[in-house]
Amino acid sequence: MTTLPNAAAPRRSPLANWRSYVVYVGFALVFLFFSIFLRDAGFLSSNNLLNIVRQTATISVMAVAMTFVIASGEIDLSVGSVAGLSSVLAALAIPHVGPVGGALAGLAGGALIGLINGSLVTGLGIPSFLVTLGMLGIANGVAQWITATAPVPILNDAFNNFFGSGDLGPIPSLFLWTLVALGIGHFLLRRTSFGRSVLAVGGNATAARYSGINVARTKLMVLVASGTVAGLAGMLYAGRLNSGRFQWGQGDELSVIAAVILGGTPLFGGAGTVFGAVLGALMIGLINNGLILMGLEYSQQLIIRGVIIILAVALARRK
Repeated sequence: MTTLPNAAAPRRSPLANWRSYVVYVGFALVFLFFSIFLRDAGFLSSNNLLNIVRQTATISVMAVAMTFVIASGEIDLSVGSVAGLSSVLAALAIPHVGPVGGALAGLAGGALIGLINGSLVTGLGIPSFLVTLGMLGIANGVAQWITATAPVPILNDAFNNFFGSGDLGPIPSLFLWTLVALGIGHFLLRRTSFGRSVLAVGGNATAARYSGINVARTKLMVLVASGTVAGLAGMLYAGRLNSGRFQWGQGDELSVIAAVILGGTPLFGGAGTVFGAVLGALMIGLINNGLILMGLEYSQQLIIRGVIIILAVALARRK
């Protein structure tokens, strides 16, 4: 029996999956709008654009790791508090073990929390929403407890310059961290068996298990990675602000998740795009910056920002 491949399959228009491009169109429209109406307010100045990159770098970096978590069908609500705790751990360790030891302490703290989250999710079967919601409070409480709610200054210039305050010529180090996270995340998701396993687990965990994928190990790995990257984000905060403090990263989990969903990763997993997540983070940064330059009150900024995000996510939602 002969078959005619593609004979019965209708040809799809390039615009058939237009929802996948909403974040790109939205980013362009938001940038164009603010460029026109805030031209005289300095929106297009190099200093302002670099500030947007600096302010969104931590969200962008965490959004890369969150893409893997959400694509696998899980969620991590603890990343903001983990970033704050890791900044504190690094700041406390630097005077005793130096900048390298401090950085390792911050990363280790994030990785440990990610391991606890992943073990509870995969070992005890507790939903990741509940585990990481509880860990959000635990990490924040520990950070407050070990510092008595006081900021811990970081006086080591090498650490501060490497993780947030420095520049490589005209390029902020925070922008370089964003590029590194983007490159590694895209490669892992699109070019490795691990990335394919993440997407398979998020699409259908049962089918993935029958195809030989270790579902529990895959979910454990993405949650450990999320915690570790949140630890890195905490040090980026510490380097930029020259201190460790429990407030750093507070509330960032909502912006990180919004950036990932805006970027085109469906909330229930099975697909993901690292480029879209980073662009979603930059779009949120553009909106925040533009609303501030427009002189809106903070309450008004929250309302408009929320409306824009809801509309963008509604348009980007996949059937």
